[in-house]
Amino acid sequence: MNGTRRVLIAADKFKGSLTALEVAERVTAGLRRVVPGLEVEALPVADGGDGTVAAAVAAGFVRQEARVTGPLGREVTAAFALRGDTAVVEMAEASGLGRLPAGVLAPLTATTHGSGELLRAALDAGARTIVFGVGGSATTDGGAGMLSALGARFLDAAGEPVPPGGGGLAGLARADLSGLDPRLASVDLVLASDVDNPLTGPKGAPAVYGPQKGASPDDVAALDAALVHYAEVLEEAVGSRAAEYAGAPGAGAAGGIGYGALLLGARFRPGIEVMLDVLGFAPALERASLVITGEGSLDEQTLHGKAPAGVAAAARAAGKEVVAVCGRLALSAQELDGAGIRRAYPLTEEEPDVALCIAQAGPILERVAERIARDHLGNCGCWRGVTRAI
Repeated sequence: MNGTRRVLIAADKFKGSLTALEVAERVTAGLRRVVPGLEVEALPVADGGDGTVAAAVAAGFVRQEARVTGPLGREVTAAFALRGDTAVVEMAEASGLGRLPAGVLAPLTATTHGSGELLRAALDAGARTIVFGVGGSATTDGGAGMLSALGARFLDAAGEPVPPGGGGLAGLARADLSGLDPRLASVDLVLASDVDNPLTGPKGAPAVYGPQKGASPDDVAALDAALVHYAEVLEEAVGSRAAEYAGAPGAGAAGGIGYGALLLGARFRPGIEVMLDVLGFAPALERASLVITGEGSLDEQTLHGKAPAGVAAAARAAGKEVVAVCGRLALSAQELDGAGIRRAYPLTEEEPDVALCIAQAGPILERVAERIARDHLGNCGCWRGVTRAI
């Protein structure tokens, strides 16, 4: 690099405080207060969940919007990202918890219908490759709503459509996938998720994630039984692959929408790996001498497919030094080192009051970035002042 050093900021959002792009902007500001003219490259990242479309747009994709069905049946405006014939679709845009009215949860009736409409909008826009990021869902319907929006039919004993949501699948008598949009057969659909749960059982979507969506123990049992029944009816319709997919990694992602995506022929890949490929992380990493990653909370979940772990693993493989920023740190130094992160800088070291950390995350993060500059960049005269966002 001819003596010139460059910092790559590849951090996820601080949920509830800062978007991934805002994290990059604040870290850049803090670094440059200590090292004026520092060369910084910003690459906001996401793992397929909330913020995935925003990360793609920050990387040069074009934001597209569509009117789709929200999780409770009301129409909402949802976005996806498009570059050439590649689309990034985020199911949470249509069917996420953030689409529910404040204080309202609907574990038995929330639908993924709008996610299917969003996929159809991407097809209408000419997408031939669709990265389908799933996470943050309000739903546990096994992707039935999504499949319905794409042409499938799910009927009760009277030949009427079953009610929306996972609870309605208990009355499913017949499934017909023959009317699925034919364009799906020629599209490369990639299921991008940070979880590898099966559809049902003790590690399935209802048991593990249902309570986060308001499901009581009785609701969890009802949803699990309904999804077991759903997979059995689908097996009658499409054969043994329906049962195989139910137990496959990723089937339980986002309330089982992963299962529906697998039925559409999707390839399951860890969300952060997919997004790093799509966002152009490899060439950015090659240009960097220090990588700064992070997210709101660095904890046990981080180690299992979250964005900072994916960034750190790739950087370590390339021999790059990695540090992390976060709001809260719940990992030991040994765990951080095992993940490829040399050191983490939580906001709570600057401000112990968690409420203040959340409310004033931006300014506090800038101060944290100043510390990173002093600790890792030194006082060197070989910096150049070019900021490049890819």
